[in-house]
Amino acid sequence: MKNRIRIKVRGYHLDVYGHVNNARYLEFLEEARWSFIEGKIDLPRWKDLGFIFTVVKITINYRRAASLGDILDIDTRLEKLGARSGVVRQEITLARTGGCVADAEVVFVIVDVQTGKAVRLEGEIHTALKSLAP
Repeated sequence: MKNRIRIKVRGYHLDVYGHVNNARYLEFLEEARWSFIEGKIDLPRWKDLGFIFTVVKITINYRRAASLGDILDIDTRLEKLGARSGVVRQEITLARTGGCVADAEVVFVIVDVQTGKAVRLEGEIHTALKSLAP
């Protein structure tokens, strides 16, 4: 399953050079990940059960600048599930041309709040996460 959201670049997203500041891309990607899991995974229930969804690594490749007024499409998909971690792949493109602005690989784990350690992705957790796959 792939999810797409759209964001318009606003003035407060820009740095002194007039293009989107690199830190804003992290926010755009996070917004897209929330949209990706919203309504599909019951995170409040997981928290009540003692599990939290945690990003442990993000690698971003910046491909070209985005500027004021640009419309950005952000695609998010689950790429891989391992024994204790998963990988989400994200791509930010210019809506008008489809040109890649940035792409990212996000590694996540599900943490047991009692132990502070990543749990095995099995049972109900694995089933819920697998439902996000294409």
